[in-house]
Amino acid sequence: MKEHLMDSVAARDFWNSRYDRQDYLFGETPNAFLAAQIARLQPGMTALAVADGEGRNGVWLAEQGLAVTTTDIAPRAIEKALALAERRGVTLDAQVADLETWAWPQDAFDVVVAVFIQFAPPPLRDRIFERMKAAVKPGGLILLQGYRPEQIAYGTGGPGQVENLYTEALLRDAFADFDILHLNSHDSDVSEGAGHSGRSALIDLVARRP
Repeated sequence: MKEHLMDSVAARDFWNSRYDRQDYLFGETPNAFLAAQIARLQPGMTALAVADGEGRNGVWLAEQGLAVTTTDIAPRAIEKALALAERRGVTLDAQVADLETWAWPQDAFDVVVAVFIQFAPPPLRDRIFERMKAAVKPGGLILLQGYRPEQIAYGTGGPGQVENLYTEALLRDAFADFDILHLNSHDSDVSEGAGHSGRSALIDLVARRP
């Protein structure tokens, strides 16, 4: 536990430093994969945006009429998420959260969104995936986008640890108890603020809890 606390403090400090800037590191517009799922969303749904940084995805979900909980480990990110929500005229339940120790709600959300959360090494990733699945209501959706191992060669974002990246086989196994509605590997140009721009090796997942 002591080792984890040290890791959490380092992670908090790292992301606080990255987000401590006037502009928004990854921009103020939603992730393109998430925005493309708009037909699956309805006003009044509940949503959780996991490790949502400065809130661009959570704010967009709130603009679609969803009741949104957004989380990040960095207090500075949460401050900026709330400021963005205020400017856009929406509200967020924005929580500083270490995903390892956070009290994850269960059977609580119609949609759980996880975009580029690949800071997590495999053991933590597995635990986060299980908690994401438990947080979704029966019939609810997980919307996930991440990088594939080919991203290392592109060098346009994401972690440098190949074991943190996703493959179709990994996601099929991790979500084998869900109905996989969409699983797609693709190379696409990404433009998300100063923090992420350029050709990227991506993988998208839409999975429904039975």
